[in-house]
Amino acid sequence: MAPSRYFRREVETAKYTLNTPLSEEDVRKLRVGDLVYLNGTIYTARDMAHKRLLRLAETGKRPPISLDGAVIYHAGPIVRRKGKGWEVVSAGPTTSLRMAKAALSLLNHYAVRMIIGKGGLGENVEETLSWRGAVYCHYPGGAAVLAAEGIKQVVGVRWLSLGMPEALWMLRVEGFGPLLVAIDTHGGNLYREVESRVKENLKRLTAELA
Repeated sequence: MAPSRYFRREVETAKYTLNTPLSEEDVRKLRVGDLVYLNGTIYTARDMAHKRLLRLAETGKRPPISLDGAVIYHAGPIVRRKGKGWEVVSAGPTTSLRMAKAALSLLNHYAVRMIIGKGGLGENVEETLSWRGAVYCHYPGGAAVLAAEGIKQVVGVRWLSLGMPEALWMLRVEGFGPLLVAIDTHGGNLYREVESRVKENLKRLTAELA
């Protein structure tokens, strides 16, 4: 019995190279399973940065960066000084689920077009992503050094007082990826799909073994 019988995904995928800031048109053409590579500037944000961005929005203040068409990367990079600047040593994704509520609130206030992380944003996120015209992309776990190689320059940093992992890092990237579109603007959700397939396969295997 071939394992691929249970885990093959019959769907056409595409590969895109996109430049930031992303347009809504860029994002709405993406579908679950597509691969994306990014050029331009992306921003890291974890728990504390999300809270501060939301506080600014709720008090009518402007953030220190433009979030129109922005890409938010859920990561706490390891960064070291290099001359008068900075160098990213490691930049693997952190688990997005613990920031899910804040991330979705962020989409209500700012025209963020892409969130990158790992593990998804929990349940009932498709409506918010569809309304905003934003996607959630999965970056491979365990590939922190590969991620750092795609980061060509630290453009700047804000809120360093929060600590290195929690600061808002502005990173210029080239060919940053592969990013797997896991939740798209059309209601597609790879995590839900995989969960459904696992349940179906388990039921089928149980019946066959019986």
